[in-house]
Amino acid sequence: MTQRIGVFGGTFDPIHIGHLVAAVNVRYSLQLDRLLLVVANVPWQKEGSRPITAAEDRFAMVSAAVAGVPGLEASRMEIDRGGPSYTADTLATVAASCPGASLFTVVGADVADSLDSWERASEVARLSTLVVVNRPGSVRMAPLSGWRFVEIEVPNLEVSSTDLRSRAADGRPLDYLVPESVVQVIQARGLYAGE
Repeated sequence: MTQRIGVFGGTFDPIHIGHLVAAVNVRYSLQLDRLLLVVANVPWQKEGSRPITAAEDRFAMVSAAVAGVPGLEASRMEIDRGGPSYTADTLATVAASCPGASLFTVVGADVADSLDSWERASEVARLSTLVVVNRPGSVRMAPLSGWRFVEIEVPNLEVSSTDLRSRAADGRPLDYLVPESVVQVIQARGLYAGE
């Protein structure tokens, strides 16, 4: 039986319920054996646009968020590899460690619009099926030339990592926007306090 593995990469600064709802719905819909939430080491498309929380802190939050959730795994492969994080490199690593697995790259609809800006996008298309996470009532995507892709509809949750960082800096509650385990990591490590 071919293993089905999803790769959901991100900055996760911080991870929140929107990410987790998308992850569990994609895993269920595509019957994935594993869905890796891959923490970007250096998110090259965000680098220089704002301060990015240290990768180890972001990994700690993702680990706390998925602990005990069947099929979801925090992955630090991009952190361990070092340098800028490119999905093509991550997929090549997963393909090498799991020969013959069917790979799925999970992105939001907003990211799907910018695939042409990705580093080695053709390798991503060759190595995986693109999974576009969409909100109810969103316009369906037109077929993407050269890509195998599927759309998965998930509940519309308007949660923003930018807003969550601001809330944490102001001391406002994060309850129900991020898992309690993530709130504990944020507090224990003093994350976002100086923003």
